[in-house]
Amino acid sequence: MLEVLLFVAGEEGLTIRDLSSLMSISPQATQQQIDKLKEKYENDEKSALTIIETASRYRLTSKDIFKELLQHYAKTPINQSLSKAALEVLSIIAYKQPLTRIEVDNIRGVNSQGAITTLLTFDLIKVIGKKEVIGSPNLYATTEFFLDYLGINSLEELPQVDESKLDIEEVSLFDEGNLTEDI
Repeated sequence: MLEVLLFVAGEEGLTIRDLSSLMSISPQATQQQIDKLKEKYENDEKSALTIIETASRYRLTSKDIFKELLQHYAKTPINQSLSKAALEVLSIIAYKQPLTRIEVDNIRGVNSQGAITTLLTFDLIKVIGKKEVIGSPNLYATTEFFLDYLGINSLEELPQVDESKLDIEEVSLFDEGNLTEDI
């Protein structure tokens, strides 16, 4: 249960209090489970995962020995198409920025962490700050590379979207059929 919670929390991570509450166990028992899982990862040479603690939040992440490989991966050019989920998230961020992952999730109705990670890796979006609410979640916005990727000079050049016809579960904002003629 701990492992799946940390996985789903992604880069946001979870505090002992959050984990304890979600698993309905004491903070001490939660800490013991974290320590046990962390030790399991460290002793398993076949596992690429570890648990880190930063700012009193626990995160599931890759082991340091994979740092060079992941840096190389992050620098590879976009020579593959983005998934439907990544395009949906990119569309939402492009038209409604800045916003948090939770705000994107609420629009889509599903967790967007994987798509956001992909878009960050490809430098299509970036963290531009923290929202001033409890938990201080990251605020995401598009990058200059995003503009280059689309071949436009500013966000004002994005095609106009008729939001009354938009059903985010069925279409992507970048589908030609959703664009109005007011470009």
